[in-house]
Amino acid sequence: MSTTSQNDDWSAEDEELQHHVPLPVELPLTENIADEALDLKTQILRFLATGVLSAIVDQGLNLLLHFVFGVGVTLAKAIGFILGTTTAYLINRRWTFNAAPSRARFMAVVALYAATFAVQVGIYTWLYNVFSDGFWYSNIAFVVAQGTATVINFVVQRVVIFKIR
Repeated sequence: MSTTSQNDDWSAEDEELQHHVPLPVELPLTENIADEALDLKTQILRFLATGVLSAIVDQGLNLLLHFVFGVGVTLAKAIGFILGTTTAYLINRRWTFNAAPSRARFMAVVALYAATFAVQVGIYTWLYNVFSDGFWYSNIAFVVAQGTATVINFVVQRVVIFKIR
């Protein structure tokens, strides 16, 4: 039985860097879970499926924090957004875009999520204040804000971020 390293194709320099600069948290998924040449339709469907799960994390936490624990609208939404988008990145990087770990890509995603954070939380807070305070109006505001952020995220991730090597 061979005792070779899991990363046999890495150079000594890559091994050295691996021990000094942390990567973002990884989901325990098998290698090559996504096909190398996913078409646009498949990517959109996977992005939307991931988005639904991430939206449940985002809005579920938002509603729980605001309506059950009394956290303010903007702070509750911000916390939900951060956890929801973290969920989306971890799944989309592996499953939707089949991208290897990359610090440059991770930093680009952080910058994108900062921009869509401002867009999504801004739209949500504005609509929440336009509508009457309430559970259903909160959900309508969420759908509009999330829809806007989703379109921005998909286009930028597909065209720019997941082309970074």
